[in-house]
Amino acid sequence: MDLAELTLDQWLQQHTKKPIEFDLGSSTGPQWTMRELLSLADSDALETMLDMKLTYSRSAGSAELREAIAEMQGVSPDHVLVTIGAAEALFHLYWMAAEPGANIIVPFPCFPPYVSIPRSLGLEPRFYRLRRENGFRLDLDELKRLVDSKTRILMVNLPNNPTGAVIGDADLRALHDFAAERGIQFVSDEVHSPVYHGPATATAARLPAATTIGDFSKAFSLPGLRLGWMVEPNAGRRSRYINAREHITISNSPVMEMLAAIATRNRKAVWERTRKVANANLKLIDNLLAAHAGVVTWIRPRGGMTGFPWFLSGEDARPFCIEAVRQGLLLVPGDCFAMPDHFRLGFGVSHDWYPQAMERLSVLLGQWGRLRRAS
Repeated sequence: MDLAELTLDQWLQQHTKKPIEFDLGSSTGPQWTMRELLSLADSDALETMLDMKLTYSRSAGSAELREAIAEMQGVSPDHVLVTIGAAEALFHLYWMAAEPGANIIVPFPCFPPYVSIPRSLGLEPRFYRLRRENGFRLDLDELKRLVDSKTRILMVNLPNNPTGAVIGDADLRALHDFAAERGIQFVSDEVHSPVYHGPATATAARLPAATTIGDFSKAFSLPGLRLGWMVEPNAGRRSRYINAREHITISNSPVMEMLAAIATRNRKAVWERTRKVANANLKLIDNLLAAHAGVVTWIRPRGGMTGFPWFLSGEDARPFCIEAVRQGLLLVPGDCFAMPDHFRLGFGVSHDWYPQAMERLSVLLGQWGRLRRAS
């Protein structure tokens, strides 16, 4: 097995230190400290943590956290499996679906492991394309034409990373029903939900045959917990995922599970902070792009905390992103998503410094536009 290089994370890891002053490349929300998170809990939460035995948790996750996630998702706690981030959930998902000649249906553009992990396991990724000419909207007919007798998974990403595109309730149910009728596993990756900038889509966990993936890194803005979850109503698949965990990761940290349970029980406050920052920053980007409409444009994200602008010239965005790094701004070049004329722009990270970052990005776009006109 050989995994392709994950250029997205390599780019981000390479540029997390100085001279980066403003991180506009991340897809997470505003950061939380341990003190801030504990302040949401009961007054004895810290004492409970200090007295906690540092032993193995249950393979499926602690009862407290599974119950909290189940209440949030409107499902039975028995259907919840807590994983080490959404990344572990994705790996188990693809691993258990892998067989000779099989294929999976995924969006394009997408989070790169949607492609690299299945290919390493011998699965063929087939892409339904979110085209900017169509407002990054899903074409149901195109997607359905990709399916055949060897299709094992039909996946949606709601909201989509990197475009911020969403799927409405009716289309989500139609896709679920289409997959279920054909014995195909329907998977909804919802790590950026429920952050929406317009009508919200209800979680696929309400649908009887959907496998739903979430995590604490994006909308919860707690990537340091390194926890995610799967809602899996199919008992056979759930048993196989737990067995895989017992072979590889065994269990999660009980300390992190306690903190995640606090966040889940207090999710309204946590999500409100994420939404407040993302919505305020989104307005700043609207102004920025209006001021540079002859150079760059985008389709305004309908959800999540990333957008995917592109250069009207069609030029490769990597040189621009490299120059941005020199000026203390971290963006993500679109070639990390196989769309080189785009770049990913995060807007959930912080509100305190975001106006200053937009001013600097505006100066850079102005310089870039003048250079291109001169040449």
